[in-house]
Amino acid sequence: MPLGIQVFGLVFSAFILYMSFLYYKKKEFTLTEWSFWALFAILFATLSVFPQVLDPIVRSLNLGRKLDLFIILGFMFLIATTFYTYRVARNTDKRVEELVRNMAIEKEKKKKKD
Repeated sequence: MPLGIQVFGLVFSAFILYMSFLYYKKKEFTLTEWSFWALFAILFATLSVFPQVLDPIVRSLNLGRKLDLFIILGFMFLIATTFYTYRVARNTDKRVEELVRNMAIEKEKKKKKD
């Protein structure tokens, strides 16, 4: 793998590690969330420096290049995060709808009482 790509991978990993640590310190990430992103950054840095670790996986899946594996994994990650975001948004919609419904019922009860 070209040295420039390896350096870029290390810089990107350091950036992810630094940003996730800042969010953890600001209490915007829990320890679990910070641990996940730290593990992701360390794994990405390791694969950037030692890409030959992926050779057995690439061969067993009959892929032509390691880049093909990264593209497939990237699409899988994007689909999973989109699904998760959709699920969280639907849950939030339901909670807001229930809250508004309860507020409207309380308002009507208060009107009838007066």
